[in-house]
Amino acid sequence: MTQGVRGERALEAGAVDGAGDGAEAFRDDFVARFAAYWQSQGRPKAEGRIVGYLLVADRDAVSAEAVAEGAGVSRGSVSQSVRRLRELGFVTLVDSPDHRSRLISMDEDVWGGFLRNERSYLRQQRDLAASALDRLPDLGESSRTRLHNMYDYMTWLDGYHDVLLEHWEEYKAARDQRTPPDPVTTDAEPEGPS
Repeated sequence: MTQGVRGERALEAGAVDGAGDGAEAFRDDFVARFAAYWQSQGRPKAEGRIVGYLLVADRDAVSAEAVAEGAGVSRGSVSQSVRRLRELGFVTLVDSPDHRSRLISMDEDVWGGFLRNERSYLRQQRDLAASALDRLPDLGESSRTRLHNMYDYMTWLDGYHDVLLEHWEEYKAARDQRTPPDPVTTDAEPEGPS
């Protein structure tokens, strides 16, 4: 049985019994499925489990212990992953008067934040391509073309970020003016950028 089928059955079971167990089973399945997608992009599975958990966490900020339990990862994985996820812009640490250590939080628009933080990566990749073109003048034509394309792609995408962010904000504003979708029915395709 695939994870998707298990998740659908868990969702159906929760809707039928009215019990929280169905919702909890679906949350667990959501975390596992999100982690699988994350890992398919070459990222550590533990990171994906943590991001998946934070996406469906009931609180705005949670302790590392709660993240470890909810994501099903070790406490050490949480510490290591949170450092990387902070660099990527997926999580922040917030102070809490009730806790000795800071809590882990995810912004409501983590995807817009990711888009904004991606610029540093693009510029580093662009500069790396430029240095290779400069320092390796005897490269063959195919290699130089690949590096030129790398440089130009990173430059182009970096320059397009302002447009992407503007369109994302416009999309969110239009979405907020529409009637919210029924939480049970999620088959409708969202409108893309015009």
